[in-house]
Amino acid sequence: MEQGKRLSKVLAAAGVASRRVCEELIFSGKVCVNGQVTLIPQTLVSLERDKITVGERIISKEESKIYYMLNKPNGYICTNARPGSKKIVLDLFEPLQHKLFTIGRLDRETTGLLLVTNDGHFANKVIHPSSNIAKEYLVKVTQEITEEHLACIAEGAYVDGVWVKPRRITKVRKGTLKIIIKEGKKREVRAFMEKAGLTILELSRIRIGGLILGSLPIGKYRELTDREKALLFEK
Repeated sequence: MEQGKRLSKVLAAAGVASRRVCEELIFSGKVCVNGQVTLIPQTLVSLERDKITVGERIISKEESKIYYMLNKPNGYICTNARPGSKKIVLDLFEPLQHKLFTIGRLDRETTGLLLVTNDGHFANKVIHPSSNIAKEYLVKVTQEITEEHLACIAEGAYVDGVWVKPRRITKVRKGTLKIIIKEGKKREVRAFMEKAGLTILELSRIRIGGLILGSLPIGKYRELTDREKALLFEK
């Protein structure tokens, strides 16, 4: 008889969310196995013998996996739960053929490269710190960028109570720079700019690992090739 798989892995494979988010759903009491709330992600389950539900959704099979790269527009939020009437990234994919979610997040005002999938295992691998994936941003500001600004940014800043530093900063034009980070703290790049006294006009993510946004029009998306998926993990 099949020994079963961990509940969090089964939910991720079914396209519910990344494994980390699936664990949060379990901890919050939103997952039932055979009619009983289950709070332990390591619980062994089988889709063949167990009835698994997340809220009112019945998890019956693993979904075919799909992977998109999106050039996120300004004004869209990276969430599956719509806050009020605000626009969410998944609106760009309607009508939805799969239960999709974003891999990581860009804040509402930030544009650029965003990954969208229904593969929780893949999402977990991309966002896990052990993958050590770099992200590159293009930043346009209102002021002319000086050596003093660059030195201040290079020193780093406190983000969520942790002192973090960018991996590399390159001045492109008088009011434009590129910055590479690896920690991926919430609004990290904005914290660096604020500390340096720079006012952001535009902030866009242009690279994740070895995957470059390129010429994909803003608001558009396309499927990733197997080669592009591998590029994400190239240093």
